[in-house]
Amino acid sequence: MKMERMIGILSILLQKERVTAPELARRFEVSRRTIQRDVESLCQAGIPLVTAQGAGGGISIMEGYRMDRTLITAPEMQAILAGLRSLDSVSGTRRYAQLMEKLSPETTDLIPGGAHMLIDLSSWYKSDLAPKIELIQGAIEQSRVIQFNYFSPKGETQRTIEPYYLIFQWSSWYVWGWCRTRQAFRLFKLVRMNGLAKGALFEPRPVPLPDLSAERVFVPRYPVTVVFRPEYQWRLVEEYGAGSFTRQEDGSLHFAGVFPDETSALSWLLTFGDGAEVQEPPELREKLAQLGRWLQQKYERRD
Repeated sequence: MKMERMIGILSILLQKERVTAPELARRFEVSRRTIQRDVESLCQAGIPLVTAQGAGGGISIMEGYRMDRTLITAPEMQAILAGLRSLDSVSGTRRYAQLMEKLSPETTDLIPGGAHMLIDLSSWYKSDLAPKIELIQGAIEQSRVIQFNYFSPKGETQRTIEPYYLIFQWSSWYVWGWCRTRQAFRLFKLVRMNGLAKGALFEPRPVPLPDLSAERVFVPRYPVTVVFRPEYQWRLVEEYGAGSFTRQEDGSLHFAGVFPDETSALSWLLTFGDGAEVQEPPELREKLAQLGRWLQQKYERRD
């Protein structure tokens, strides 16, 4: 894709004094005209590239603006490689690994052979997510709307959005776009989409970057206080950090946290079974008690 190819061209120019358009076209398996457009885009982005005709000519970074090729160290390049491989883990392809192979001149020492950092972004829904990611990427590049059924706590709705960003956050994939139903920018979780399809072309609009802070997306409004049995320490550390609780004299763990709403707090607490006891608020204690009585009646019922 264009962005990866432009990064590739810049990486090669950082490592070689000059490279010809035909050589880049062969390396990236595109036409010379496509390479020329990429060079123009890099110039518009502020990278001063120059081209020279004739024998010994080619594309290079303008003299005097040359970036030191030691700007990218071997460990940094390893980190770049790990990031690109992580995208392969989502798509199930070797697209980004192949890109890095094309970037690597035969004599470079920037890309050592032994990788020691691996990032796997795939999920239990990998077979379902990969086609969605590919389709949305294409829609963003082509400025086409996407249409889908969306499942949320409020029910199922049909949405048409203008997509602008694919986002990996909170261990899940999202798309950020202008929702024509709500007439506002919204964040949509890919696993909640069904019947995803590309639609008509749209005219891109100015796009604010999404605020992905946890406080913004999961607005904390519902404080709870809970006492946990000691064997659940690992979960509190994993999910909220080692400073999220205090150990009491009897070994139990005193936890105080804030949730977006009562439903999310209740759902989380139920995963601990009888290993958690709510202290506050009293209405949550009563709701759990009612739920316990209802479950007892349901499972003691005889036909």
